[in-house]
Amino acid sequence: MAHNIHLIPGGEDESFRQEKRLLEIRGNEVIPYIRNNQIITQSPLWQVGLRTLWSQEDYREVRRVIRKCRPDILHVQNDFPLISPAIFYAAHHEDVPTVLSLRQYRLYCLNAYFFRDGKVCENCIGQLIPLSGIQHRCYRNSLLGSVVSAGRITLHRLLRTYQRQVDMFIALTEFAYDKFVTHDIPAEKIRIKPNFVDPIPDLITDRDNYVLYVGRLTSEKGVEVMLKAWKAVGVKLPLKIAGSGLLEPTVKAVASSSQGIQYLGYQSREQITALLSKAKALIFPSLWYEGLPRVIIEAFAVGTPVIASNLGAMATLITPHRTGLHVPPGDAEALAQAALDIIYNPDQWYAMQMAARSEFETFYTADANYQALLDIYQQASENHQRHF
Repeated sequence: MAHNIHLIPGGEDESFRQEKRLLEIRGNEVIPYIRNNQIITQSPLWQVGLRTLWSQEDYREVRRVIRKCRPDILHVQNDFPLISPAIFYAAHHEDVPTVLSLRQYRLYCLNAYFFRDGKVCENCIGQLIPLSGIQHRCYRNSLLGSVVSAGRITLHRLLRTYQRQVDMFIALTEFAYDKFVTHDIPAEKIRIKPNFVDPIPDLITDRDNYVLYVGRLTSEKGVEVMLKAWKAVGVKLPLKIAGSGLLEPTVKAVASSSQGIQYLGYQSREQITALLSKAKALIFPSLWYEGLPRVIIEAFAVGTPVIASNLGAMATLITPHRTGLHVPPGDAEALAQAALDIIYNPDQWYAMQMAARSEFETFYTADANYQALLDIYQQASENHQRHF
């Protein structure tokens, strides 16, 4: 199982750990192949750029590990930026089936989010060379970084790496599945398998008077929209914010001058579970499509309804007035009104707690996820044997 760990810890890293553990505790041997983006801070940019396109180091190392261990499957969680798509060629040269988890949209988009200038953007999908992304410096507002990211997309489009070298793909939601099969991923090679939570936490029905935000503090997550909304909500329903990111100074400044907002900083998974268990709702005002936010599943696991943008994955994950509420993306006034609905309709929100927990037990348990993962691995093996 290969994974490139992010500089800022996030849901992809947690999903890697969870799926590795899921397999191991059920008797499977998992050989982790890990690269950490901390290396980027110690390496010349030109070297990182070349490695992003094709890492010969990882190509050789993966072939060596495969020859030594002879795994049944190579499951790639994230190969960006250090491992690179060279890993798929290494596996196929050693006759090992490959699976890729599609947790974002980096196959088409320089920043992986389909998000630019505060709104959804898909301009680069139809471009062989993603010139729009270069023009707007979509990768971290860097011209050089954007050129490298565009080069990676272009190179592997021309090589048809993902169509030829990957045996099965995992999409997290129906929305993501539709997006990928519409844009050149064969429908017969992609399956939907959501995230999961394990062990199953306790359900606490007695809630404290607050709502919670958990996630990166960045613009695409709708953090600024949320802060604006809480000018109207205030102390009537306090907001607790857990996370870190580029907007941390802004969040700290607003929290220090507002009695209705408390900034908690980075929190461990155990702390987040405890916070979610006592919150009346999770606030999820994201402005991009998302993959499948782990925190939404974690909220359902403890019976916490979710107020989220009616966009992308959130549009299908949350059933309005059953497991939470939808609001138009970017609409601070609607977000404030949805939050205040918790105060005005407490019985409805109690019913949502029970429904959220039921949703989790039906779709997002470890047992269901394990069987789905084995089925995907079996299909990858069959596809590989058919085309190798």
